Order: sequence, then structure tokens, then C-alpha cells
Amino acid sequence: MVGLTASDVPPTMAVTIFSAGVAAGVADVITFPLDTAKVRLQIQCECQTSSAVRYKSVLGTITTLAKTRGPMKLYSGLPAGLQRQISFASLRISIYESIQEFFTTGKESSTPNLTRIVIISCTELVTYDLMKEALVKNNYISDDVPCHFVSAVIAGFCTMVLSSPVDVVKTRSVNCLPGRYTSVSDCAMMMLTKEGPSAFFKGFVPSFL
Repeated sequence: MVGLTASDVPPTMAVTIFSAGVAAGVADVITFPLDTAKVRLQIQCECQTSSAVRYKSVLGTITTLAKTRGPMKLYSGLPAGLQRQISFASLRISIYESIQEFFTTGKESSTPNLTRIVIISCTELVTYDLMKEALVKNNYISDDVPCHFVSAVIAGFCTMVLSSPVDVVKTRSVNCLPGRYTSVSDCAMMMLTKEGPSAFFKGFVPSFL
């Protein structure tokens, strides 16, 4: 019997965690200005002064920040972002496969941030798997890089649609002035009544990108 080649041997948990962490860190460095723009767009209504800078689009926000505060302002908070991404993504991606295998082999036996993590993890990973399987099974595309890219884009869009309201409420609650909101639900209701449903999707474009 021919033994398994190196490419046939599944990676260990340590390799999966390390690879996912490095990939998440690189992605965060590249996309961090978009995350900064997203937060600025989400919290700008908290600024009560008439002289406050108004942001109107993703590119406009990035350009305005770079001109008024300097290019490095786009990377403010990057170390904390890297720590979160490396720990969050590495564990989520690596543990997901183990849990998926556990359930598919017949071995079944709080906060806004937690809600957001649950929504993102469930929607992103499951949608990605379903889309990739559907594309390959229906012979739309072969199981290679373009297939993975298309599946990831669709999964990312679906994830942002579902998680954006929770993300905006979380960001507003964290960055608001003390006493502005009595609770998370109060923050959501004030946004709905004063700004309308579209307020829950502020920063959607940079989040998706």
C-alpha cells in the first residue's frame, strides 16, 4: 500500500492555528484603514459640535483623515487590532473544522460583541462552505482559487448584512459619552427613531471590503 504523501497529510491543530493567525494578521494590516473609516462613519453622529468633521464616504473618510490627522492616523490602534485578529481568527478557523467534523460524524451528544462574533462565525464559515459546495457540485466552477474567492466574497456580503446592525450598536455604545444611553437596547432604539433603519448599516462598505 502506498503511503500518504506530504500533501495528503492533514495539518496539525498547531499548524492550522499558526497559519490562520498569520493570515489574519496580514489581512488586518492591509485592511486596517478601511476598519478605521468604518468606525469613523459609525460614530460621527456622536459628535455634537458644529465644527466636527463630517465624513460622507469610505474614500472621503480615508482621505480626510490622512490630510487632517496624518497618514499614520489610519493605523491608530493597529497593535490591538492585530492581537484581536490573530487570537480570534486563529482559534475560530481552526476550532471550526474540529467542531464541524465532530457533528458531521454523528458524535453529537451577552453582550453585543458576543452576538456579533456568533453571527459572523456562523454566517461566514457556513455560507462559505455551502457556496463552495454548490458551485462545485453544479459545475459552475472547479474547486480552485477562483471558486474560493467567489465563495468568500458571497459569504462576506451575507455576513456583513446580518452583523452590521449589531456592529454599529456595539461601536456606538463603546464610543458614546457617559450617560448618553442607558443600555444597549436604548442605543438601538434611539438610532432607529432618530436616524432610521439606515443608521444600522453605516460603515457597511468598508466593513465588506
